[in-house]
Amino acid sequence: MISNKKVVVVLPAYNAAKTLEITYNEIDFSIVDEVILVDDLSNDDTVEVGKKLGIQHIVVHEQNKGYGGNQKSCYNKALELGADIVIMLHPDYQYTPKLIPAMANLLANDLYHVVLGSRILGTGALKGGMPLIKYMANRLLTFIENILLDAKLSEYHTGYRAFSREVLEAVNYNANSDSFVFDNQMLAQIWYAGYEIAEITCPTKYFDDASSISIKNSTIYAIGVLRTACQFRLQKWGLIKNKIFDHK
Repeated sequence: MISNKKVVVVLPAYNAAKTLEITYNEIDFSIVDEVILVDDLSNDDTVEVGKKLGIQHIVVHEQNKGYGGNQKSCYNKALELGADIVIMLHPDYQYTPKLIPAMANLLANDLYHVVLGSRILGTGALKGGMPLIKYMANRLLTFIENILLDAKLSEYHTGYRAFSREVLEAVNYNANSDSFVFDNQMLAQIWYAGYEIAEITCPTKYFDDASSISIKNSTIYAIGVLRTACQFRLQKWGLIKNKIFDHK
């Protein structure tokens, strides 16, 4: 715990057997109270590795629900366990678990309700091997999103995120897509609800066993990102009403 607040790390997993152990072993259990592994019907031994590591809370989907669907299970289970702070960490070791204490402290001391680990602050993305085309797409999408959402984030596409219980109970994340665009919908919901978002510099690693999405799925994701940003702006202007911006 930090400041008497329960810290739960959630691991949304799909075929993470090769990297789960190294990720798990770098978690700082002096502050982390519980770890939840949600397996989205992996084709490898992710669940067996999780059990071997002694992860007590393992949720296994009976059918593949997608990245967004996996996150819904993660956050629902964390709230069920009484989490005050929930940190999403990808078990593919692309993001370092060593930032968990810094992210958790920002929330535990009531400075922010949301913290993102940004690959774009500093030079971590390209140094870590992010493909140039992905870097340029990230910058372009973020530029457009900042205009439409009236925000100033360095990136919207990081998978390293920490939330207070208050935020998870306020935004209707279960109404979001089960696809990769879930991430952007959730940030749009958070801005719409009036919460501030902090960012910290996050080194990242790109390697063969790190997860990645195809060009086709990347294109679908980009379209979804732009649609979400437009929906946010139109909702703000009172021209449409979308259920994802309803409070729980």
